[in-house]
Amino acid sequence: MDKCLIPQEWNRYSPSEHAMWDTLFARQVSMLSTRVAPAFLEGIDVLRMSKPGIPDFDELSERLHKATGWSVVAVPGLIPDDVFFEHLANRRFVAGRFIRTPEQIDYLQEPDVFHDVFGHVPLLVHPMFADYMQAYGQGGLRAMKYGSIHRLARLYWYTVEFGLIRDGSGLKLYGAGIVSSNSESLFALDSDSPNRLAFDLKRVMRTKYRIDDFQQNYFVIDSFEQLLRETLETDFGPLYAELEAAPEIDVGAVVSSDRIISLGTQIHARTRGSPAPISTQT
Repeated sequence: MDKCLIPQEWNRYSPSEHAMWDTLFARQVSMLSTRVAPAFLEGIDVLRMSKPGIPDFDELSERLHKATGWSVVAVPGLIPDDVFFEHLANRRFVAGRFIRTPEQIDYLQEPDVFHDVFGHVPLLVHPMFADYMQAYGQGGLRAMKYGSIHRLARLYWYTVEFGLIRDGSGLKLYGAGIVSSNSESLFALDSDSPNRLAFDLKRVMRTKYRIDDFQQNYFVIDSFEQLLRETLETDFGPLYAELEAAPEIDVGAVVSSDRIISLGTQIHARTRGSPAPISTQT
């Protein structure tokens, strides 16, 4: 049962490929030290990811499995939805094995090993987040039966990839799409352009997203416990049916029920009809 799995072939990485990882790793860790959720940095330490070079998936999986029962497995690229969900449901995180070139250091379309491993894997050390990822995989297999993968994909996008979390009197990053991107790590917390909205499951699943620009709406969770609890306690079958009758929400739009969170985490309601700021940054 290969389920699209391939060997990582760690010994085939060139010195320049390892050097690219080290460059990206050093740049992100230095900049994220005060910006990212503490659980992310704890995961870096537990997994010993500060070791130079692209991590060996076997070594990484051994440490990760001891922490939360997860492992990291290599895939050739994008894989079918059902295979992706099945791996998550069985606590296997799929990762690409290639790494970007120097010309792609700040942007590439398909996730590479730096995005997948640096961005995603450290938080799998956190028990609640690890359980959330497994629950998401199980939910994905059910969503296929309802024809609602596009709804559930939005939950992944706005949490696992581009989520923010409260941290005392401020906000921190945790989404892999942010923490693996130097420019978006700055934009997500420093720019006045995007809206930072209190997490609401139905709202998130009604919200479109785009992949070719910075996010214009970031959703803020109170804790990983909240994220897991809402996922486990929600009956998604009736929710999918309800959402079919609800209007879609455009990228960057703000609706009257939104609770906007300032960078100091003060919450207020945006008045109906107020325009949402739009970013032109790339």
